[in-house]
Amino acid sequence: MADVIIVEGVRKRFGEKAALDGLDLRVGRGTVHGVLGPNGAGKTTAVRVLATLLRADEGRVEVAGHDVRRRPDEVRRRIGLLGQHAAVDEELSGRQNLDMFGRLYHLGARHARVRAEELLERFGLADTGGKAVKRYSGGMRRRLDLAASLITDPEVLFLDEPTTGLDPRGRAEVWESVRSLVGGGTTVLLTTQYLEEADQLADRVSVIDGGRVVADGTPDGLKRRLGGDRIDVVVRDAAQLARTADLLPAGATVDADRRLASAPVTDRMEALTDVVRALRDAGIDAEDVALRRPTLDEVFLSLTGPGERTKLAKEAV
Repeated sequence: MADVIIVEGVRKRFGEKAALDGLDLRVGRGTVHGVLGPNGAGKTTAVRVLATLLRADEGRVEVAGHDVRRRPDEVRRRIGLLGQHAAVDEELSGRQNLDMFGRLYHLGARHARVRAEELLERFGLADTGGKAVKRYSGGMRRRLDLAASLITDPEVLFLDEPTTGLDPRGRAEVWESVRSLVGGGTTVLLTTQYLEEADQLADRVSVIDGGRVVADGTPDGLKRRLGGDRIDVVVRDAAQLARTADLLPAGATVDADRRLASAPVTDRMEALTDVVRALRDAGIDAEDVALRRPTLDEVFLSLTGPGERTKLAKEAV
């Protein structure tokens, strides 16, 4: 699979702060590539560099076969960008917004109108296209924003935290739209802090921290880094939580608010049998005992926690 986005050794500083510190990234054509990271990790800066809105201090960036520094106009003709904040005019209707964006992109009056109708239909907004955007739900506004970013039918689409602030229904609507785009051949680079979003949409995920990639792989591959399965025990009495953790395999963690003790396991059934027996022998009343796969949230926390950041900083010296 050809790489449609190539980032090599990119650095970007703002005064004394290094927003990007040797970022390397490759995105395959026709895929959704998730970029995860804590606040301040460099996600939005990376998108702005890729979209030609910022110039990197060092490194090489290529999007859709063109160098962003040498041929920014060629890159802009091939990309779309959906930022964190709505770009549409709430006083105009959905149809008027898309028509306006088409004209701003020099499509011509007739072509802009036709393209607006195509996109309204594509995103399920045809019946509400005549309404003022201020009457739209959050999910409808975000779908309209997404439609506006596709006016020129871009080869590559950058989505910078596209579902921030949306309720579950609104997020589901945007997710379905993204899946439809990729099915049509669009390449999507998605930054998000919703781990479920990356799990649902991304073919591949890069976790960045301190301005560089600290892990890269498929969602399932990253989960396997935590050691495969986990066993969870929910106790009825929170006072028994510490004793419960002591009975679990090495690496156990506790969540006092949920009365939960959890640990990685290798042999699923043997671990389940041993833990149930140990709880019974210790007289611990368990409300629930379950085996499960690690979540992307746990991967994220393990890779970007304070201890991991300290280790990465030492490796960089």
